Amino acid sequence: MFGLSIIALSALFASSEEGGSGSLLSVNYGLAFWTVLTFLLLLLILKKFAWKPILSALDEREQKIKDSLLMAEKANEEARQMIEENKKQLLLAEDEAKKIVEQSRIYADKLKTQLLEESKAQSQKLIENASQEIERKKLEAFDELKNQVADLSLSIAEKILKQNVDKNANAEMIKKYIDDIQKN
Repeated sequence: MFGLSIIALSALFASSEEGGSGSLLSVNYGLAFWTVLTFLLLLLILKKFAWKPILSALDEREQKIKDSLLMAEKANEEARQMIEENKKQLLLAEDEAKKIVEQSRIYADKLKTQLLEESKAQSQKLIENASQEIERKKLEAFDELKNQVADLSLSIAEKILKQNVDKNANAEMIKKYIDDIQKN
């Protein structure tokens, strides 16, 4: 490189020493010779030392770009596949959610029906128990009333018929009448 610089400087000095009386269109053959020689030497040096590394760097860069493009296409395709898979899974999840909601609704309906039936059965049982209790109380009250009527009747009959001597016969007769009344 240093040699090329020396050659270029010597060509410059040679052209300035000739007098510099040339026009723009006149040709200086010495300067043209040294310029061509310098250019050829520069090409030779570049070919020997710089051209191969530059071309290999360009080839390497080109290969990296191709690899990057291939990786980008592969990533893009994988992303598309993942999106499709996600869509499928989302549809499956929606279907599953619909099934769960439907099952929950059916379960709620069954539970409601069961609770209604149990509540009706309990209320019916309460009504039956209350009816039985009322009937039992009614019978107790009727028996008590019957006993009171019998006692009252005996006491009235005794007062009215103080002349009757047989108290047991009168009690039986009153009981018979009360039983007849009860049957009616």
